[in-house]
Amino acid sequence: MVDRQVLKEILEIALGNGGDFADIYIEHKKVTGIGCEGGKIEKVHSGLDVGAGIRVLAGESTAYAYTNDLTRRGLAEAAVVVSHAAQGDKKDYSIDLRRILPLVEFNFGVRPDQVKTEKKVVAVETADRAARAVDPDHIKQVIVGYGDVIQNVTIANSDGEYVEDERIRTRLMVQVVAAEGDTIQTGYEAVGSMAGFDLLERNRPEDLAGAAATRAVKMLRARPAPSGKMPVVMAGEAGGTMVHEACGHGLEADLVQKGLSVYAGRKGQVVAARPVTVVDDATLEDRYGSYSFDDEGVPARKVVLIKDGVLEDFLYDRLTASKDGIRSNGHGRRESYQQKPIPRMGNTYIASGREDPDRLIKEAGRGVLVTKMGGGQVNTTTGDFVFDVAEGFLIVDGEKGPMIRGATLTGNGPEVLKNIRMVGKDLGFTIGTCGKDGQGVPVSDAQPTMWIDNIVVGGTAQAGENGRIRRL
Repeated sequence: MVDRQVLKEILEIALGNGGDFADIYIEHKKVTGIGCEGGKIEKVHSGLDVGAGIRVLAGESTAYAYTNDLTRRGLAEAAVVVSHAAQGDKKDYSIDLRRILPLVEFNFGVRPDQVKTEKKVVAVETADRAARAVDPDHIKQVIVGYGDVIQNVTIANSDGEYVEDERIRTRLMVQVVAAEGDTIQTGYEAVGSMAGFDLLERNRPEDLAGAAATRAVKMLRARPAPSGKMPVVMAGEAGGTMVHEACGHGLEADLVQKGLSVYAGRKGQVVAARPVTVVDDATLEDRYGSYSFDDEGVPARKVVLIKDGVLEDFLYDRLTASKDGIRSNGHGRRESYQQKPIPRMGNTYIASGREDPDRLIKEAGRGVLVTKMGGGQVNTTTGDFVFDVAEGFLIVDGEKGPMIRGATLTGNGPEVLKNIRMVGKDLGFTIGTCGKDGQGVPVSDAQPTMWIDNIVVGGTAQAGENGRIRRL
């Protein structure tokens, strides 16, 4: 997008008044979105965003500017702005940019820009019809959203590293609202990946919509959830919302260094039960949070954060890594050229264990089986969390019992990790857009089926002594 010689000159301008490090991030991003609501296509939009961000690091200070003008003059003006924020000893820089190759490359399949918009609209309409057909009498609203992104980036820095990368992501989401009398319930399903339009061949829109609609309708007849402290089995299909929120954010190095993480100062300590290993691996194929390079040009790699219950590592970008005297492990991410990179998750998961998932339900004996997680909140400083249960069942005498609704899970992330009794051999992923510091980035999270000894379950029915569930 910009000649390499020009990039060298811009980096030298950025460091003209001093500084320890400078980089430039150039982005060319094309997006397509299609929305369907009320049985009609409400919007079809596409857009192109092009720009560059220039950064200078001086000690622990960061200066950042961005521009849509990719001419040499436009880039130079932005570089001059950040150079004034890095007053100090001037250094002689002789930057020789060399191409850095990724450790992993992705096959995007059918590129979205090679698929006609009409075909994408058909996929959305197919999902809408399939959802409504599940139960026309009770389904009151269906929302379907499709999106794809083709992002090309060029990254160069004063260490002489030069990166060119292309990222293609495709996603589809379906939300269904069902009602009966005064009872209203929702069902939600989404699929997304570092992949092209062929994602919807492997994950048919009608199947996704049918699952969301069926859940919404079934929840109308679910019994009220019990409340109290009781065993909870988190099914692999529930996805990794809990590990992402209650654990993952606390392992991001900037929060750790600011003392805003419950894991600060605990590296090398036991922070989870022995069967628990937590990993972030942005190199996984066919995952929404994958990438070849992070947004600082560092090659992605697998990072083991907790191994056999012991805290081993954090998620670093270049700035936080330099503060700890180490190299970045490839987790500096940003929403666009308009924001500076910060430590972020990619694909975060609790690694699979050895147990048959059905055995965990049998061993738990009683309690709640969670098969789909909803939204929630977490305090990264303390690890305290509250999550909604989008789909759950009672566990009665070691068997999956009736469906429940209105359940919440309340607890403390580190305590929950220590109370995991058994870990299944399965692994279930979910996708999302993770928000932090006003930026959103695509992520995946996952977990196997897990038996957690005790969690506070909030509901509208009362549990008996020692968490025994009263019949309703």
